[in-house]
Amino acid sequence: MAGRNGRTVRDLRRGNRTAVLQRLYFDGPMSRYELGPATGLSSGSISNVVAELVADGLVEEAGSVDSDGGRPRTLLRVAPGSGHMIGVDVGETRVRVELFDLTLTELARTERPLERQGFEADRPLKRQEYDVEVIVGHIRDGIAEVLTEAEIAPEQLLGVGIGVPGIVARTPERGAVVHGQTIGWDAVPLESLLRSTCELPDTVPYFADNGARTLGQAEMWFGAGRGARNAVVVLFGSGVGACLVTEEVENGRSVEWGHLTVRVRGRRCRCGALGCLEAYAGAEALLDRWREEGGRPPEDTDEETALTAMLAAAYPAGDEEPDPVALAVLEETAEYLGAGLSDLINLFQPERILIGGWAGLQLGTRFLPAVRRYATSYALRYPAERVSIDLGKLGPDAVTVGAAILPLADFFARGGRRAEPVQEGRSPAWRTALEERAPH
Repeated sequence: MAGRNGRTVRDLRRGNRTAVLQRLYFDGPMSRYELGPATGLSSGSISNVVAELVADGLVEEAGSVDSDGGRPRTLLRVAPGSGHMIGVDVGETRVRVELFDLTLTELARTERPLERQGFEADRPLKRQEYDVEVIVGHIRDGIAEVLTEAEIAPEQLLGVGIGVPGIVARTPERGAVVHGQTIGWDAVPLESLLRSTCELPDTVPYFADNGARTLGQAEMWFGAGRGARNAVVVLFGSGVGACLVTEEVENGRSVEWGHLTVRVRGRRCRCGALGCLEAYAGAEALLDRWREEGGRPPEDTDEETALTAMLAAAYPAGDEEPDPVALAVLEETAEYLGAGLSDLINLFQPERILIGGWAGLQLGTRFLPAVRRYATSYALRYPAERVSIDLGKLGPDAVTVGAAILPLADFFARGGRRAEPVQEGRSPAWRTALEERAPH
């Protein structure tokens, strides 16, 4: 039965379960006494909800604390083994698959490198187009491997989250469809391909999203963005992308920041357009420019190894002279990246900007002061004085952690109930009404 605001009794119960689960997840262990003020629920509602969650195996006791003159209060926490999620990072150099328990403790992982062409004397490092069948095969095999290693049955999964390069559109017929112009993917029905290839039950949902958003989700939940109401999380890898988090879009929205035009009729980007930020600030472009200016990247190697060599050339150990070409290219890259950040500062006025991704973390603190200097010099003074620019805290696993958060967030939104398989046809009205009135 729906109330005046359109919410049913079932909606209210689900909301109460969500509130208790999330508070225990982020701030637990907590007692029933503490949960009341923290969630705004009455003591009676707390008792009912906790009893349901304990009966469902989602919440368990975690010791006790002394109270003021009364009986010790029992502490409660989310039960780690009550659910599992898989996070997948379809990156520029590898596909990483990780299995987590409900508290996002890693239980197993595997990585599968992507075949890439290396540097040669007359051409830069270029990626081959991502072969869809190869990527789907890597994900399928990786899922099977981590489940076997941790001895977890597929039925225990709350879902599989996948972070991918490109724009993800959701369609009722094919689920998540990836438009990855920079990797040669044109409307790839990734979700339906995975569902037909991976040997998982129909009850296990798939969640695909842009890798920058999954990175942003992880940093906002557990990393350097926690507590911020307005932030931008930057993914700096072979290319660049960003996730915008505001009070209106608290779960974040990916923005194709790397394809902002920074130079009219400039370098050709891997998306095909001219003058994109990614043509100057991504690791792939950075290495290309070093080679074009006379640098000597190592031959037949991947981008991560080549970038390591470039940094060693620019900032040598001991008394060696730095490579002036490598230094100049890095300085120019810092300026382009800073100018790109200034646009984000002017447009969105964030409290924090966090830089992650394998290349961002590899360049690290040595690169950050120059990026900050250029960002604040190009931005308007008022928002520039109010933003902090730092590295993310979660390291190279942030995208997979964020991908695993996608099914976890959905699970919480359902009040800790698993997704039901999609049934063809709609239920009759009488059945829907009975379901809404049934106790949950």
